[in-house]
Amino acid sequence: MKHFTKTLAFAILTTVSLQASAQTQEEMKKWMDYSTPSDVHKMIAKSDGNWDEEITFWMAPGTPEQTMKSSCTNKMILGGRYQEATHIGDFGGMPFEGRGTLAYDNLTKKLITTWIDNMGTGLMYMEGTWDDATRSVTFKGKMVEPMAGKEINVKEVWKIVDDNTQEVDMYHEKDGQEFKTMHIKLTRKK
Repeated sequence: MKHFTKTLAFAILTTVSLQASAQTQEEMKKWMDYSTPSDVHKMIAKSDGNWDEEITFWMAPGTPEQTMKSSCTNKMILGGRYQEATHIGDFGGMPFEGRGTLAYDNLTKKLITTWIDNMGTGLMYMEGTWDDATRSVTFKGKMVEPMAGKEINVKEVWKIVDDNTQEVDMYHEKDGQEFKTMHIKLTRKK
């Protein structure tokens, strides 16, 4: 009975809170439109599953390329509103683990991505707009560059080649010049 009473109280408080924040039917419709997964969310969900990653990266302009392999698992979360990506690999003998989120904001019509990994303590945040013609999005944002000791501009171009292949190119800015730091080829595991 206690559990039922607590559940009922929570439901009443939630309803009152929603009514207070959405006074009219029009306001309620706007809120529902904002919170309902869209066609872009459905497109994002097509990337759910397990992927192999072939990564080529450059530490600075003019340095030799290095390579590594990792794997990625994508999964839609919170009722199909966001995609969570878990990356696991080996970086020069050190375990590598990263987490990304991908969101589409129905109001701003922007894709938003965040990134964290075990090679730092900061968070990278970028925004971009989907381009149907090229099946890609160019994200732009900022991240901390520890060697420079400051935030730098970053860009990521994410392209859906086909249902089983994606490519990601990362760029950093150094001394006012943009340079490519990474290329990732993702292939869906069979």
